[in-house]
Amino acid sequence: MTNTLLINKENKIKESYYKKVKFVTIKDLENNDMQIEEETYKQFLKLQEFLKTIGIEVGIDSAYRSEERQLELYHEFIEMYGKEYADKIVAPVGTSEHHTGLAIDLALFANGEYLDADMVHEDQEPIFKELHKHLKDYGFILRYPEGKEHITGYPYEPWHIRYVGEFVSKIIYENNYTLEEYHKDFSGIILVNKEKNMTSFDVVNEISHLFGIKRVGHTGTLDPLAEGVLVVAIGKATKVVELLTATYKEYIATVKLGLKTDTLDITGTILEEQEVPEINNLEEIINTFKKTYLQEVPIYSAVKVNGKKLYEYARNNEQVELPKKEVTIKEIELLNKKGNEFTFKTLVSKGCYIRSLINDITIALNTIGTMTSLVRTKQGKITLEDTNTLSDIRNNNYKIYNIDQVLDIKIIEVNESLEQKIRTGQKINNDFNIKDKVIFKNKDNQILGIYEEKNGILSVWKNFV
Repeated sequence: MTNTLLINKENKIKESYYKKVKFVTIKDLENNDMQIEEETYKQFLKLQEFLKTIGIEVGIDSAYRSEERQLELYHEFIEMYGKEYADKIVAPVGTSEHHTGLAIDLALFANGEYLDADMVHEDQEPIFKELHKHLKDYGFILRYPEGKEHITGYPYEPWHIRYVGEFVSKIIYENNYTLEEYHKDFSGIILVNKEKNMTSFDVVNEISHLFGIKRVGHTGTLDPLAEGVLVVAIGKATKVVELLTATYKEYIATVKLGLKTDTLDITGTILEEQEVPEINNLEEIINTFKKTYLQEVPIYSAVKVNGKKLYEYARNNEQVELPKKEVTIKEIELLNKKGNEFTFKTLVSKGCYIRSLINDITIALNTIGTMTSLVRTKQGKITLEDTNTLSDIRNNNYKIYNIDQVLDIKIIEVNESLEQKIRTGQKINNDFNIKDKVIFKNKDNQILGIYEEKNGILSVWKNFV
């Protein structure tokens, strides 16, 4: 389970959270009842068992904390240490991670007793350092790390761990992120090999849940029947979706002749069947489609006419004039033919429907046909070999690409003076002879922004800082 809920001084917990979370009741170190989120506790027990094997014994000093208890704790700290210290250490009511049940304050067992947070001494620090190395393997992160006080708003707390799920905990550990930084800075491109019988939205939804990030989008819809390259953008990378969508795409499609369906593919309702005439000029006809032409959009598509999606007209049996769009078939090649089926490969422009292309080809052949399979093998410079299945991704066998790795755009590293101008969104003289767009990075390999040329001047197209 991934849970990247961010609770801090700027993000209060919402009452709706408690409707979808399950708590279990356990005993604290003094044998009093204490609540904790169910999955968090299961993973803690696994962590606890492992730590014993390396000579570290831990218990739970604190887990779920009600808002009433948080207020009591705040006043207790004021009485003991004064208001200034209490304000630094104790989260305001509604902003404590302990309200979630996902946070745990660990107690170390040493010298025959459990030491709560107030009893931790410098000689326990090496124990915590060793413990921290293994948190990621059980879905936990060190929530308030040393040196990140200006980001988290709290001093270093070696005992305070937070459950986010194993998938995300490894990303946070490897990038030395805080949870705040993960939400703000983690981004990139994932190249997915979409499976058959999934929608593109299904893929985006799963990626979003795996990473616990809402800003996720894909760069070119694939029908449920289709397989292959689906480029998914996460976080800030969603800013360049339109550039990735605009690239040429390569497909391999298989067609069955003598059969026509309402969706123009094998998943639809059969409208017509007929004997297939003898075809001797298949390759010749296919080659004639290497051109730019107006292609009719299939009625089973999400294109809108008068504010309504075409597939809605189809489902309601309403008549509608299908729009036409200019598309370019850059390359097309017959791969094989067997009986009433043939397979071809094609490289097409944005907006081209392979189902419509097949329909146009079968009309030129004086017959009917429907698509039985479709694989997107390439998008821009991304190939099927570059992708990972969702199963690979779930098992942490995947690669996150920076946008400069997938975009075919010139990259320029700038000095500190230019970096400052880019950070403030200033226009820049086109001393680099840029004809379209350029990616600017700093010496630390951080992408600052994408600029575009306009009348000899470079202006911000997308800012990343």
